[in-house]
Parts: sequence; structure tokens; C-alpha cells
Amino acid sequence: MRAGDRVATSLASGLEFAALLHALPRLAAVLAPLNPAERGRQLEVVCPRLVVDEPVAGDEADVTLRSEIDPGAVHSVIFTSGTTGEPRPVELTYRSHHASALASAERLGVEAADRWLCPLPLFHVGGLAILLRSAIYGTAAVVHDGFDADRVRDLLESGGATLVSLVPTMLARLRDAGLVGAPSLRAILLGGGPAPAELVDWAVAAGLPVMPTYGMTQTASQIATADAPGGAGRPLPGVELRIGDDEEILVRGPMVAPGALAEDGWLHTGDAGRLDEEGLLHVHGRLKELIVTGGENVAPAEVEQVLLAHRAVADVAVAGVPDPEWGEAVTAFVVASGEASPRELADWCRGRLAPYKVPKAFETVPEIPRNAAGKVQRDRL
Repeated sequence: MRAGDRVATSLASGLEFAALLHALPRLAAVLAPLNPAERGRQLEVVCPRLVVDEPVAGDEADVTLRSEIDPGAVHSVIFTSGTTGEPRPVELTYRSHHASALASAERLGVEAADRWLCPLPLFHVGGLAILLRSAIYGTAAVVHDGFDADRVRDLLESGGATLVSLVPTMLARLRDAGLVGAPSLRAILLGGGPAPAELVDWAVAAGLPVMPTYGMTQTASQIATADAPGGAGRPLPGVELRIGDDEEILVRGPMVAPGALAEDGWLHTGDAGRLDEEGLLHVHGRLKELIVTGGENVAPAEVEQVLLAHRAVADVAVAGVPDPEWGEAVTAFVVASGEASPRELADWCRGRLAPYKVPKAFETVPEIPRNAAGKVQRDRL
């Protein structure tokens, strides 16, 4: 392997993956974890010199291992979640990962006995960050190959983790699996999209330390984390935020991938939001996902939050459907957990939303298409 060569891998989450992750920097090679569902296309994009599908075995090669690394060199190529289109590759440098790890540590603190549970896939930046941070901190990472609600529940209830990263669908499955508490847990980083208010309320009642988090692949994970459940996100140390045109969230800081910066020196996130008088971040959703109906803008996440609080809605996704009268009609795709007519759901929304935000139609579906990070894939609705 030569410096800068890319090594793609589909190794399962576990020790062999971790060994490869930490070995490649000694060769100045670049890791490219593959999403199995996108493997073929991602290989075409990455153009690796080597693909590792099985644990590496054999005699040690007689090569010179590097002990110093250029902080500006590319460490890994991670694909975005692709919620509004094809996942895109992001080149994250050593500086990006290191700055993210230090900022996260300053916000959450580090304890010698920390055990960070990772049920997220390691081809997702939220999962990979746990392995890198734990190595930098000198603490333990507990890595699961896939999310099993019963296994995670048992580990949390037994005190086997002090930190855990989850997406809202995982937390909901833990609730459904009967999670009653986590005595050693000091933080749940809850990211991957807005969490339903009723889910956060349940977590608070159960004594779970939920910290809603906003992050991106282009920033090596965390950007802002709420100090309390239901609160707005406080930017991590070193993160600069401002609101640009069309209420777009702009980010700058050492954790941002250099190639993701626009000519103005900021990362244009594609997310809409606002900063309050205390500098806390309120995220409204993806700009591309905003529904323009009758000249008004509707954030799907706001409508989804309202519907998820209804007893008969197990899951929901909201999108704009082309309409000759409205331009786009607000439409709710609902996974039902009980009996509720479209009229009942519409009445529920009318009591909690502005009239133009109330869905014009309700479609019952067996499931909501989501990616490995738990985010709604609206282009598949």
C-alpha cells in the first residue's frame, strides 16, 4: 500500500474492523467503509486499491510503519446518509476526526471507566466516531454488529454502558422492548433526525439521560448537543454557527471536512434552522424537504412530531405530493398502531398546527423507508 491508497471494507462491526481502522494510518492509507446495501455503487465511487471483505490473515509484511501523520491528510472516506438523494462521499482528515473527538469530550466529559455502546453501523460516521474517540480517550467501546433491542436493553439495564449513541427508532424499540432504566448511563446521544416529543418524554420519565444531538458526516459527527431533553442544541467547543439565506444552517470549525467548505469558507448544511438569543441551535429540517403549499413553507418534521403523538400512529413520514391547486399537497404516510380515520387524524392536527400545515391526505403504509442511520428516505415515499 502507498500513502493515500484507498482500502474499502465490508467487514462486520467488531474487532477485525477496529484492527483495520487503526492499522491503515501506519501505512498512510485511507479507509472507506462500505454500506452493504450500496456496495456496488460505492466501490465505483471510491475506486479502492484493495477491498477487504474478510479478516486479514497471513505473515507480517516487511514494511516501514509510519509514526507521524499529516493532520491535513485524508483519514477516511465516509458516505452521507443520502436522505434526499444518492449518498455522497466525504473525505475526513485526521484533523477533522481529532477535533470532533476533543470537542465531544469537552462537552460530555471523559471518565476512566467509560464504556461507549455502539449499535450504529461503522460505515456511518456516528458509529465510526465512537471507535476513534474511545481510542483517543483511552476508554472502552462496546461494539454491536447490528441493533438488537433485547441485547441493548439487557446491557443498559445491567450497567454495562456509560454512554450510548442511538437514533430515535432505536430508542423507540428499546421502549417497546421494556427498558426500565440504565443505572450507569450518563448520556444518550440521540441523533439522526428529530425525536418525537412523546418518546423524549418517556425517556425522561424513565430517568434516561437523553441529549438530542445534531451532526453531519461532513463534520465527523457532532455539531450541537442539547444540555437537556427537549432543549435546543448548544454548539460544541470550536464550532461556529450562523444562519444564511433561506434560514440555512452554516457551520465552520476544525472538524469540518475541508472539501465540504464552500467558497465563502462555510459548510452549507442544507438544513433549515435558527439561533436563539443564547446562541442555541433549533433545527427545522432539510431545506430540500420543505413543502411549499399554497405559497407557505411546511417542515415535514413538525407535522410528523404532531402525528406521532397520536395513539393510533406507530410511525409516520410527511412529504409534498405534486398538486395542481396547492403546488404541493402535504401528505402523511402512516404506519398504524390502532384505528383512526383520516378525518380523526386531520382533526388532531388542526388542534395543534396552522391550517396550511394540516395534511391534505393520509396514506396507510406497512413501513416507512429508512436508511441505516434511521433517517426517512423521502425519495422512496
